[in-house]
Amino acid sequence: MKIKSLDELRKIREEHSNQVRLREHGEVAGDKIEVLIGMATCGISSGARETLNAFVNTLSSEDMDNVKVVPVGCIGYCHSEPTVQVNIPGQKPVLYGNVKENKVRDIIEKHIKGGKPIESLILHVDFERA
Repeated sequence: MKIKSLDELRKIREEHSNQVRLREHGEVAGDKIEVLIGMATCGISSGARETLNAFVNTLSSEDMDNVKVVPVGCIGYCHSEPTVQVNIPGQKPVLYGNVKENKVRDIIEKHIKGGKPIESLILHVDFERA
């Protein structure tokens, strides 16, 4: 799509402001949930961009302002890309593997809204080690 004027560019910016807001919300508040999506080369080649877009679009459509979507680099589990880490304040992080875009709604509904991680997607990692 070719942008022909500054007004067209402003219109596109307005239409996508909610998606941008989810990605660039600033500092994490004490009650803000973070969804980190591994966007290194292996993640992107496995579909992480589509996974990220699915999170942003779904959360935006449901006005979930308490969730911040953060694209990050390598999470270190190339064999299980796309990887997604959900950080809920006061709880241990949960790392999910093989999160294609069709799994995003389940993570949002069951884990983020419902408080119950999806066992079948969890990569069991010991976050206590150095």
